[in-house]
Amino acid sequence: MTPSSGSLLGEDPGRSTEPRTVGEVCDGMRLGPAHLVAGSVLFFAFVVEAWEQVGLVYVSDGIAADFGIGNTRLGWALSAVAFGMVPGALLWGRLIDRLGRRRVAVSSLLLYALLALLAGLSPAFWPFLVLRCLSGMAFGGVYTVTFPYFLELLPTRWRGQGAVALSIGFPVGTLLCIGVSQTLGAVSWRLVAVVAALAGLWALAIRRWVPESPYWLARQERHAEAVQVLRRLGSPVPEGTRFAHDDGRTGTLRSLFTPPLRRRFLLLLVVSFAFSWGYWGLQTWLPVLLESKGLSMSGAVGFVALTQLVSVPGYVLAAWLTRRFGRKPVFLTFAFVSAVGGLLFGFATSQTQTYAGNLLLSFVSLGAWGIWNTWSGEILPTGLRGIGYSWVTAAILLANTLSAPVIGALMDSGLATGVTVGSIMAFLVVALLAALPIQETEGRALD
Repeated sequence: MTPSSGSLLGEDPGRSTEPRTVGEVCDGMRLGPAHLVAGSVLFFAFVVEAWEQVGLVYVSDGIAADFGIGNTRLGWALSAVAFGMVPGALLWGRLIDRLGRRRVAVSSLLLYALLALLAGLSPAFWPFLVLRCLSGMAFGGVYTVTFPYFLELLPTRWRGQGAVALSIGFPVGTLLCIGVSQTLGAVSWRLVAVVAALAGLWALAIRRWVPESPYWLARQERHAEAVQVLRRLGSPVPEGTRFAHDDGRTGTLRSLFTPPLRRRFLLLLVVSFAFSWGYWGLQTWLPVLLESKGLSMSGAVGFVALTQLVSVPGYVLAAWLTRRFGRKPVFLTFAFVSAVGGLLFGFATSQTQTYAGNLLLSFVSLGAWGIWNTWSGEILPTGLRGIGYSWVTAAILLANTLSAPVIGALMDSGLATGVTVGSIMAFLVVALLAALPIQETEGRALD
C-alpha cells in the first residue's frame, strides 16, 4: 500500500489521519441503518436476478407449445439469458472498475428491462431467442456487480453474514417466480415474462438509496466523496481525509495473470464453472426430472417451492458457521453434502429417498452458494475486483448455459435419470477439490 499523494492528511494539515485505508475504516465500522437500507435494496436486486434465471422454467411447457419446439431447443431458450450474460459479464466487468459499481448496476438493469420486455412480446422463436440473449448481455452487469458492490459497503466483520443474507434473495426470487408463474402462467407465459422485465425498473431504487463504493471512490482519487459515503455508513472519518490504496493497474485482464494472482484467479474460474454445472444442471431440469420419478407437473412445482423454503435455514446456518469457522471449511463441507444429496436423489428407488435427497441438496447447496458469492468476491484486490469477478461470473454462466442443452440432450437420448444426475454431481466433486488451495478470507480487510 502507498499513499495516493504524499502523506495522508486529515482536517489538520500537520497531523496524519488514521486509519489510512478504506479497509481499515471498515475494520472498525459498526453495522448501521445505512447498511440495512443498502442491503435491502440490493437484496431485491438479487431477487430480480434469481427470478430472471429461473423465470421461464416453470412456464416452459407454454413456451414449447407456443413455438413448437422440443427439449433441446427449449434448453437453449431457457439458457439464452445466461448465454448472453457470459459476454455481457465480461463487457460490463471492464466498466465496473472504470465507471463505478452503482452506475453499472443502474444502467445494466434498465437496459435489461427494455430488452426483456421486447423478448416477452416476440412473435416467433428465433427473435425471442435473440432478444433473450441480448437481455442477458444487458443483465450481466448487475449480476456481476451486486455481490462485490455490497461487500465494499459492509463492515469487515459483517461481510460473510451480509453477503450470505443477500443470497437468500435467490429462494425468495424463485418462490415469487413460482407464485407468479402458477397464477399468471395460466393466462400466458408471456405475461410472466413481461412482469419479470418490469421488475428491472428497480434500478431506480439502487440509484436513490445505495451509495457508490468507498473503495472505488478512493482508488479514483475521489477522496471527498469516499469520506461522505463512509460518514453516511456511520464511520466518523474526518473531512479532508485522503486514503491509501494500491497503485496496481485497474480493470486489465493481463494483471490477473501476474504471478501473485494467476493461480488464485484460475482456481476461482474452475470452482465457479464446476459448482455452477453441478447446481444449475440439476436445478434447470428439476421439474422434468421429478416428473420422470412419477410426480405430476403441479406436484413437481410444489416440491420445488418446498426445496426453496428449506434452503432459507441452510443460508442462515451458512452465515453463522462462516463467521465462526471461516469460508473454506464451511464451503467444502456444504459442497460435499450437496453431492451426497444429489446422488441420493438421482439413484432414489422410492419417493422418500427422492424427497430426502433433494431436500438435503437444497438445504446445503444454496448455503454453499452464499459462501462462494462472498469468498470469491474477497480474493482479488479492489482495482481488479470488478473485472476478476466478471470472469468468475462468466464461468458460472457458461456452465449454466452449456448444462441446460447438454442435459436436455442426455434426457432426450433416454439415459437413465440416475446416470444423468450422477454426471451432474461429479462437477460438485471437482469444485470441492479445486477450492482446497484457495486462501481463507474471513475477518481480513479487503485489499
